[in-house]
Amino acid sequence: MDATTRTTPGATTGATRGGPAVHAVGLTKRYGSTTAVDDLHLRVPAGEVFGFLGPNGAGKSTTIRLLLGLARPSAGSARVFGVDAADVERAHRLLAHVPADVALWPHLTGAEVLHLLAATGPGTDTAYRDELVERFALDPGKPARTYSTGNRQKVALIAAFATRAPLLVLDEPTSGLDPLMEREFRRAVAQARQRGQAVFLSSHQLAEVEAVCDRVGILRAGRLVEVASVADLRSLHRTEVSASYTGAAPRLSGLAGVEAVETTAPGRVRFTLTGPPGAALASLAAADVTALAVREPSLEEIFLDYYGEGGSGEQVRP
Repeated sequence: MDATTRTTPGATTGATRGGPAVHAVGLTKRYGSTTAVDDLHLRVPAGEVFGFLGPNGAGKSTTIRLLLGLARPSAGSARVFGVDAADVERAHRLLAHVPADVALWPHLTGAEVLHLLAATGPGTDTAYRDELVERFALDPGKPARTYSTGNRQKVALIAAFATRAPLLVLDEPTSGLDPLMEREFRRAVAQARQRGQAVFLSSHQLAEVEAVCDRVGILRAGRLVEVASVADLRSLHRTEVSASYTGAAPRLSGLAGVEAVETTAPGRVRFTLTGPPGAALASLAAADVTALAVREPSLEEIFLDYYGEGGSGEQVRP
């Protein structure tokens, strides 16, 4: 098939491939006495947007290098749609990659770079690519050497989102983008999911991950400490509840899941809640509650919990 042939709208590009989009089993990478990735088990199905979270030094970049076959594991394995990541030629026919630091051929124009990437990749929807050029406000006629960091990032993102590769591996993809372009990025991720493409998104932008991902994995010192949906992650952590009441003060202390009970003013109480809310709600109902506010933790608060004393460091094997 010609590299510039348009795909059928809505096609599920990964559905006919063997195995999940990403499958890591016991994946480990050591550099001398330093373990960068430690016994990582991960499964990302086709069509899922998976967020990979962790600060610098957590092992995110090393994990991506292992998935791309750019580094050899010390132990374990990584597969892309059933293909060993170490078989770079075959595996890279199934994926498109946007690195954290995009380098382009300086003497080529943006249009020439996009054409070259289309010709050497797994195929490109050129009509969609042209649409993305407009949406990301890229001037494709300029030489790449004149592009800012954000514009270089746009070229890589446009090339990746326009590809027919069933897996997109995006490493800090919105660095250098302004808020309007971040909105277009989120829209493009949603459209990739609709086409059946899997997206592996490594990011420090917690709001971005929260907005676009189906599940997230939190990496700490090379180990996964949690893999869950954003909703499930929130349910594992404390929710802040504030209530105003006209009756007798509710009896909250000692109830299952209730902590940090505080009377903030006459007739007002605040506490944190973990797990099922039934017992706390029953106590509040008996107090003739007149106002109730519930604030769920953000993904950022959950993430920071794992890097404080609340982080168990134990790996979840999905």
